[in-house]
Amino acid sequence: MSLSVKTGLGLLLLVVLFALLGPVLWPDPAAQDLAQFLADPSWQEPLGRDQMGRSLMARLAAATRLSLLLGLLCVITAVLLGSLLGWLSAWRGGWVDGLLRSLADGVLALPGLLLVLLFSAMAQGGFAILYLGLAMAQWVEYYRVVRARSRGLLASPQVEASRLLGFGHAHVVRRHLWPELAPQLLTMMAFGLAGAILTLSTLGFVGVGIQPPTPELGLMMTEALPHYQEAPRLLLAPILVMGLMLLALVLLHQTRGLDMSSSQGATS
Repeated sequence: MSLSVKTGLGLLLLVVLFALLGPVLWPDPAAQDLAQFLADPSWQEPLGRDQMGRSLMARLAAATRLSLLLGLLCVITAVLLGSLLGWLSAWRGGWVDGLLRSLADGVLALPGLLLVLLFSAMAQGGFAILYLGLAMAQWVEYYRVVRARSRGLLASPQVEASRLLGFGHAHVVRRHLWPELAPQLLTMMAFGLAGAILTLSTLGFVGVGIQPPTPELGLMMTEALPHYQEAPRLLLAPILVMGLMLLALVLLHQTRGLDMSSSQGATS
């Protein structure tokens, strides 16, 4: 295991532990105490309190947990949908392949952020449509990679031998396709999770994503801007947490950068 992988895993574990253990130590991110307006850090509150007298540690832990869970859910949905359609396109070919490729090209014609903005405009702060928009913006990447790799694998002698022996499609996927595709898909998922977290925070920052009082990293940055001179920690804390998450995922993504480049060339 390379140093970059170890560093990425360590940083990611640190962030996940903070997201999971934070609510145990600081359980209520919505509790307000206006008497503690912008209270300084203390032993009980290492980052102090915000402009509403709320615990900054509690809100930061809740926002981190929200970003990780929603981003992970979007990536899992995208990889399952994209992989299934990519394998179906490579297996059936013909009009099925043509229809799915046209659908993928249509989605690619729209910038991913614009597609998410369209969904978020309908979401009005709701989780379901926002989650759907983030997932729909990513599934095409997995579709193209799985389709390109599966077309070659399905024509390989190993798969032909399995078919002659009477093995079904489930065996072919489990025995031949998944071992070849898994490393690349896992690496793409790390990059996709980073993209989903960044997009979610961007939407929150411009006010079209998760709405108050739900803690969200981008929204916390927007709320902290008017008080930056008095308490810069309100803005720097969510930036630091997001930076650590993105750095960890980028380090994990770099482990197979050459494979990703070659596969993208094959799909183009």
